[in-house]
Amino acid sequence: MRLYLSSYKFGNFTDELVKLVGNNKKVAIIGNSRDWSEDRERAAKGLQEQIKTLELLGFSAEELDLRKYFSKREELKKYLFQFGLVWVLGGNTFVLKRAYEQSGFNLIIKEMLVKDEIVYGGYSAGVVILSPSMKGLEIVDDPNIVPEGYAPEFSWDGLGLVNYSIAVHYRSDHPESALVEKEVEYLEKNKIPYKTLKDGEVIVINGFEEHLLSLNK
Repeated sequence: MRLYLSSYKFGNFTDELVKLVGNNKKVAIIGNSRDWSEDRERAAKGLQEQIKTLELLGFSAEELDLRKYFSKREELKKYLFQFGLVWVLGGNTFVLKRAYEQSGFNLIIKEMLVKDEIVYGGYSAGVVILSPSMKGLEIVDDPNIVPEGYAPEFSWDGLGLVNYSIAVHYRSDHPESALVEKEVEYLEKNKIPYKTLKDGEVIVINGFEEHLLSLNK
């Protein structure tokens, strides 16, 4: 299993992402965490910025809108096999979780990662969704936002690809950093294992090896 988990955007270690992915430089980029945004133009601009950065790193990126695959799990599975990396943007984690479940992406990506058929990378919502549980994330994100075409129901179970919760934007120059402090308090109070990521920092998992990449070390 190969994961590149960043607090904000690509972090400060993009060379590690390039090495982790290897030869297949085709990327599917998922921005469904922003489907709730009223500022469509800003969301679209952010997506294009991410695509441009990936291209500068030598990747060939295209958007994967999971809404097109709601209740079409087998079609999505066939589509994903052409990519070496799936990159997931930040936004509302609960909207993203609904998109994962309604398309079957959550099940497909776990199977592909176990078989080492793809790399999963992302930041913010795209990272915290990998924890065993999404409890505590409601402190930072609103779980009651249901965009058009989405089902209101979702599971509070995370994907469980890591065995701890991840608190992103920790003590960073980010609008959500103050709420993240409260999230960490919740995790400690409830004795939930967790790790923090400051903006710029990255967790890289390659098989049984896991490294926290930080400029402070």
